[in-house]
Amino acid sequence: MWIQKEIGLEPKARGFHLVTGEILGELPEIGNFRVGMMNLFILHTSASLTLNENADPTVRRDFETCFDRIVPEGDYFHSDEGLDDLPAHVKSSLLGSSVYIPISNGRLRLGAWQGIYLCEHRNHGGTRRIVVTLHGE
Repeated sequence: MWIQKEIGLEPKARGFHLVTGEILGELPEIGNFRVGMMNLFILHTSASLTLNENADPTVRRDFETCFDRIVPEGDYFHSDEGLDDLPAHVKSSLLGSSVYIPISNGRLRLGAWQGIYLCEHRNHGGTRRIVVTLHGE
């Protein structure tokens, strides 16, 4: 069985946002899969997806601090859309545009402390669209 749909995530402030529940709320079909895989692909170049700590919110603040140190805002050639634009593209390339997660018995097979993050790298990124592909049986 294959299912593919596009979902929208509400605009978020710049930072790292746990969105596992928001995504699963749009995917009642996942309960029909005994075994399978879910791919999430973000349709943007200034935001990214990743898996990480789902319990302690200070991890999300620390992620933002670390990435701002690695890729600071500054004087780049590509800055017509604002000082946060080029750093957002670099951060997105570092983290990636997709995650692949196993499905077991109608549920995501995440580790005890794993959650899906929307990594918003722009100050005002807007609604983010994600293509979800489920496959399995």
